[in-house]
Amino acid sequence: MELSNNEHNFYSEIRDLLTQARSQAYRAVNTIMVQTYWQIGKRIVEQEQQGHSRAGYGDFIVSGLSKYLSDALGKGFSEANLWNMRQFYQVFPEVDQFSTQRVENSQSVTQRVTNLSWTNIRLIMRIDDPTEREYYIKEATGQNWTSRVLERNIKSGYYRRLLSTQQAHTFSGLEKYNPADFIKDPYIAEFLDVPEDLTGKESILEKALISNLQKFLLELGKGFSFVERQMRISTETSHFYVDLVFYNYLLKCFVVIDLKTTKLSHGDIGQMDMYVRMFDALKRGEDDNPTIGIILCAEKDETIVKYSVLKENKQLFASKYKTVLPTEEELAEMIAVRNRKLIETREDND
Repeated sequence: MELSNNEHNFYSEIRDLLTQARSQAYRAVNTIMVQTYWQIGKRIVEQEQQGHSRAGYGDFIVSGLSKYLSDALGKGFSEANLWNMRQFYQVFPEVDQFSTQRVENSQSVTQRVTNLSWTNIRLIMRIDDPTEREYYIKEATGQNWTSRVLERNIKSGYYRRLLSTQQAHTFSGLEKYNPADFIKDPYIAEFLDVPEDLTGKESILEKALISNLQKFLLELGKGFSFVERQMRISTETSHFYVDLVFYNYLLKCFVVIDLKTTKLSHGDIGQMDMYVRMFDALKRGEDDNPTIGIILCAEKDETIVKYSVLKENKQLFASKYKTVLPTEEELAEMIAVRNRKLIETREDND
């Protein structure tokens, strides 16, 4: 059936109204369920406290409540889920922190709703560090992370990898954002499905990153958009090719990435320093901030970092990449080694 412009606009308007209503209804229902689960957890804890002298009283309460609710209301009230509700209240004594948006309903009454699903909350509340929990609440809400993305970021140590880089750099050239807040070390790219040892095979790594660009952008973090691969920068006498070029709209600058499947060398650092200087001279716009350069390398020697321009130039970064998801112990060790090197560097400077 062919539609006139008037009919098409009318139908589209009705569709948009229904889509918006469904979205608001989902958020409202999600908020009510999250708040209800918190209240259930609160009541379980309060009931436990009345029988605090009785061994196993908490187990008795949860078991009995699970059976009663399952008989009365059906699925969704297993003992495991009730324990989750109890933990939810204990970890987050104030449920209001999950009410992050406001919407007007049909009666012009302001309601508080949350973007965080119950699945996401369960993932976050198992994190021990309160600061890390707050980070994931903020990012999962602001970036609309799915539970799959959130789980992957928690397992890969997303927050701790960012934090280790922030401790290594200070920057005052931008008013609002610090480039170090956007750089991780290491970068985790387990989604590439490539061999762990790619020595001398930068083209394979580059091709895999482009083929998985959406996932790579999620790993890079907030504000990144892809510009070009193998971008040519030309001078009067020579042509140079930058592996990957991105633009970060939050930092308001280009981000150039050079891929090295070997150990970081002085030559790699010098090359990136040249790329950044050339990019600023030939590609940077009047309203752009200074270009950021990231060398993604298989291995990194902190001694080379310490005695190279990386130490002073706050626009240059060198980060390792990993093509397999590290275990919790491996990730902790990587970050601990990096932090020890940073402490030694500061002591030497003092």
